[in-house]
Amino acid sequence: MSDNLHHPEDHPEDQPQGLPSDTSEQVVDPGALVNDEVFPDDEASQDKRAQALRGGLEAFELDDEDIALLEGVGGDALEEATTWGMPVVAVVGRPNVGKSALVNRIIGRREAVVQDIPGVTRDRVSYPAEWNERRFSLMDTGGWEPDAKGLDQSVAVQAEVAIDTADVILFVVDSRVGPTATDERVVSLLRQSGVPVVVVANKVDDQRQEPEIASLWSLGLGEPWPVSALHGRGVADLLDHVLTLLPTKAKAPIQPGGPRRVALVGKPNVGKSSLLNKAARSERVVVADTAGTTRDPVDELVDIGGETWKFVDTAGIRRKVHLQQGADFYASLRTQAALEKAEVAVVVIDVSEPVSEQDMRIIDLVVESGRGLVIAFNKWDLLDDERRRYLEREIEVDLDHVDWAPRVNISAETGRHIEKLPHALHTALESWDRRIGTGELNAFVAELAQAHPHPVRGGKQPRVLYATQATTRPPTFVLFTTGFLDPQYRRFIQRRLRETYGFEGTPIRIQMRVRERRSERKGR
Repeated sequence: MSDNLHHPEDHPEDQPQGLPSDTSEQVVDPGALVNDEVFPDDEASQDKRAQALRGGLEAFELDDEDIALLEGVGGDALEEATTWGMPVVAVVGRPNVGKSALVNRIIGRREAVVQDIPGVTRDRVSYPAEWNERRFSLMDTGGWEPDAKGLDQSVAVQAEVAIDTADVILFVVDSRVGPTATDERVVSLLRQSGVPVVVVANKVDDQRQEPEIASLWSLGLGEPWPVSALHGRGVADLLDHVLTLLPTKAKAPIQPGGPRRVALVGKPNVGKSSLLNKAARSERVVVADTAGTTRDPVDELVDIGGETWKFVDTAGIRRKVHLQQGADFYASLRTQAALEKAEVAVVVIDVSEPVSEQDMRIIDLVVESGRGLVIAFNKWDLLDDERRRYLEREIEVDLDHVDWAPRVNISAETGRHIEKLPHALHTALESWDRRIGTGELNAFVAELAQAHPHPVRGGKQPRVLYATQATTRPPTFVLFTTGFLDPQYRRFIQRRLRETYGFEGTPIRIQMRVRERRSERKGR
């Protein structure tokens, strides 16, 4: 029996209601009517049609972001509008010192959850921020937990996560408490990191409390900055100082021209470390039958088929119930940090066990991160015919939402079919970088809308006015519409994009910008 498992068939549930599932007999004239003109189906005419559609948008209400996007058509107009490539300012500190309150104060809205108990923030969350026309990414982090069972250095792990991704670190300390043993245990790590660290003395609500921060000089990280995140006191001066420390360019998560970066992710004990060792042809990382042997991401340059890749072995991501305390929580944070720096992720699944909810959650984490995706079914040599039949069904039912991801059946222990990985990785990366011309994209959308118009909702039928690909990595499309498109219809567009242009191995994002005619707005 072949090693290759069948991909799931087409998804009838994604077909817009009232539309035929078989459209093979429907022939749509690509010469769509735009502004009373007919454009034949060639590249020049497609561009002319896109320009006509672009001109038609002038009758609609557009904001500054819309205009910036439209003027940047053909380039990565929105790349700079995302947190990708922006300098990163990480906010770190013990639980309940006011990190999230400071984040909310800086970004100007209550985005991060704030509560007067320690440990509310668990995950690292990044927010776009701006000060004096300088844009940066502000990263809120969970508080350090020095009493994690069985690990003396669990405090330092969270700091290392911040150091890996940050250009400037805001070390928040409670001025009313002063430096604690927890603070001092991580200071040496921060001081030796080479990343600029600013000591933020929080909860200094008035000038009379400022002398109390003198004890924070003992941390050895320079002058403490007195602020009140609750009232906003001193935050402006702090941000002025931070701007002097920010680099002109952020730490590049991807090294241009260097080896492509691949993250190995999956549950504990599925064979990620064994795969890295076999690819590197050396015992690069410790392998044991005990789940959770790997704690920290391990980078290794490996050569497969004469090509060099940068593989990152990560700690297994456990169920959420196991992430409430200790080293596993921090290992999961570091795994997510490694994923953010990767270009493509290989999700390793143990075929000797049923595909679990945990496997699907890890796949969803990769998709949400916007990285390329390859699924490696490991321990294939242990698969018998009975288990193979069950596995085919599990893939068809549980992994149908990622049927676009390349699949490789391997044995990390014996090295079987590892040489097939590069082809799958290249497929995902090429799709991840793929761009569709604006004229061609609008011709595609117009043809699709004519053959399958959006269902009428509330007496109105939303129309797509204009389409453009805002960014790559992953491919992100922006649709200017007259109304809200149903999620089912957006999935239908995604599926047709894949059928027409491939996009194998990469998530596709579709964003909507619902716009009204100026005359309609004035009439209200």
